[in-house]
Amino acid sequence: MELIWDPPRAADRDGGCLWRLAALLERAVADREVPGAVALVARHGRVLFHRAFGYAQLIPVPEPLQRDALFDLASLTKVVATAPALLALVEDGALRLTDRVAEFIPEFAGEGKDAVDLRHLLTHCSGLPAWSRYYEIEGTAEDRLAAIIATPLERPVGRHFVYSDVGFLLLGEVVRRVSGTPLDEFARRRFYEPLGMADTRFVPPARCAARCAATEVYDGVPLRGRVHDENAASLGGVAGHAGLFSTAADLALFCQMLLNGGEYAGTRVLSPPGVRAMLAPQSPCLGDARGLGFDINSVYASIRGDLLPTGSAGHSGFTGTSLWVDADLGLFIILLTNAVHPDRGRPATRLRSRVSNIVAAALAPDAAAVPDRVRDPVRVRPGADVLRAEECRLLAGRAVGLVTNHTGRCADGTPLLDMLLANGVTVKALFSPEHGIAGRQDEHVDSGRDERTGLPIHSLYGETRRPLPEWLDGLDVLVFDIQDIGARFYTYISTMGMCMEEAARHGIRFVVLDRPNPITGLHVEGPRLDLSLQNFAGYYPIPVRHGLTVGELARWHNAASGIGCDLEVVPAHGWRRGMWWDETNLEWVHPSPAMRSLMAATLYPGLCCLEHASLSMGRGTDAPFEVFGAPWVDGRRVAAEMNARALPGIRFTPIHFVPQLREHAGERCGGARCTITDREALRPVAMAVHLAEVLYRLHPGDFSFEHMPRLVGSERVVQHLQRLVPAADIVAEWAEEEASFAEERAPSLLYG
Repeated sequence: MELIWDPPRAADRDGGCLWRLAALLERAVADREVPGAVALVARHGRVLFHRAFGYAQLIPVPEPLQRDALFDLASLTKVVATAPALLALVEDGALRLTDRVAEFIPEFAGEGKDAVDLRHLLTHCSGLPAWSRYYEIEGTAEDRLAAIIATPLERPVGRHFVYSDVGFLLLGEVVRRVSGTPLDEFARRRFYEPLGMADTRFVPPARCAARCAATEVYDGVPLRGRVHDENAASLGGVAGHAGLFSTAADLALFCQMLLNGGEYAGTRVLSPPGVRAMLAPQSPCLGDARGLGFDINSVYASIRGDLLPTGSAGHSGFTGTSLWVDADLGLFIILLTNAVHPDRGRPATRLRSRVSNIVAAALAPDAAAVPDRVRDPVRVRPGADVLRAEECRLLAGRAVGLVTNHTGRCADGTPLLDMLLANGVTVKALFSPEHGIAGRQDEHVDSGRDERTGLPIHSLYGETRRPLPEWLDGLDVLVFDIQDIGARFYTYISTMGMCMEEAARHGIRFVVLDRPNPITGLHVEGPRLDLSLQNFAGYYPIPVRHGLTVGELARWHNAASGIGCDLEVVPAHGWRRGMWWDETNLEWVHPSPAMRSLMAATLYPGLCCLEHASLSMGRGTDAPFEVFGAPWVDGRRVAAEMNARALPGIRFTPIHFVPQLREHAGERCGGARCTITDREALRPVAMAVHLAEVLYRLHPGDFSFEHMPRLVGSERVVQHLQRLVPAADIVAEWAEEEASFAEERAPSLLYG
């Protein structure tokens, strides 16, 4: 099938649906998301959209962008040059994907690298680091290549997905050594000339500079026709990871070749099995589905958007470029932007996703009928993973302070601090919340130093709850990454709010790496905090169960409190409001010593309301916040009365237990174990009010209301209980508060 190059009129059925795409890209330029963009969409061999928007350069003089503009493709080089070249050599019988890299680059051997094969490099599972500043090495390109080859492993081979420019730098060298031809020459002769891709090349000649979209400004002059990637530039502009220039029209020929199974206009450049291998899952490590070079369903796959089926494939480039191909739908989407002009710091990630969503909705209404071809065991990626996927550009060149603890980590378990340092981020200080940087302490937390890095650790749960001015001196950004559990009195969110306020006061940017709310983002429950009761365990005037992620809560606080924080939230990838933690396939890491399970987190918004009512909530047992009791509690009577109320989603079993911490430590307590029978129906805060009513009626001399207002957040609720107002009536009273907050929070929501 050859492309039909006459985009349809607006009145036509298919192309006319894409008016939203034009509006989106016009708005993106107007809002300065990108200086310029060229988009091309085709389905079933027909080009439905091919337009340019905005500017090829903004400085020194703005120039309109043309449809035939040449773009620095950055990492699209990996799938338009390097991976196809390797597949061509496989088809020629020159090598196998299972061949060890050291067979072709003998000096690569040693230090555990002998086990690395070509498939490991193509799928980013080699154990090599993401990148390094090879361009800072003095000497020749050969000296820098030697340093690349000598790069040691950071992880076990084949165990972890780490997107690696280093691996593709090596693959480019494999192509050169096996074929006897430099990568640029090999790709030109094998692919670009046969396919008619006349504008696709490494190192464009000087006469083409005026056609090139500008990238970053160096020494007052934007780069045009010179590769933006420093490592590629230091190797003469030809490298396996970056360096290729092309146009949307040329890339359309390449994409249609893939859809045709390796052939275009009667010329075959790859075999159908070779194309299928590139676009099918090949990763030896679990968690991120990658083809040979191509992305399928990793954290980088946000390019696909929310509507295209899993199993399609594509890639993106640092400069703001991307392509996505869906063989089942006969569809491809090309978006070329110069997002790094005049400087980096504006990733095109959201724009790519929105483009794909518009195209999918307009052209692939039957996409839901296409079965997912990949089952990625990791469905959700925290904001830390998204930041890593974007190579931490958001923090490049900034002095960073981290507000974090042991829960600040990527989906593969890599601690946030390690990930940032590995990506060249300048971290100046750590800030620890309640329970300390390791999440093990249960009382006062002292400041100190990180043993591995020597970085200062400033405690925000010691002499002060707020970062002191001298701690913030010299910082450009505060990054918050701590797992919340969705209840107002879980103090990590109080720490976040106070840090936001101090960041605003000192002109420091505040970045939240978002994480799922473990108990979903659907349910809002309980009275809103009366600000006369504001304390560290109740900082925001919100219901007990707020149904927000930390990122959404930060957005709400910034707007509702008018603090003027320079806030940026990096959303979690793949999370939806209705998802519970066990639907994310993320590992459960105890957010605090007593928060040991999703069951505990689900019950916590209710049971914690009663924690200081002379009751133990099971701290120091194997089931904290799943049991409650005291020496004076008659567990049989309490369980019987609670079960008789038939509260939705919960049952009670009488028990005895001996807590080892906090209230009644070392004493034999009567009480009950809570068993959740329907977590969607359960209303834990309402359950707590019913439980308080039962305990007060059965044990009026022992049950204490003294500290309950501080946690429930309402004197009125406690007064009603003391006056024996039925629990059902008390719960009904706060329905209006729940509804008002649900409406108030709507503009801050990030997830559907």
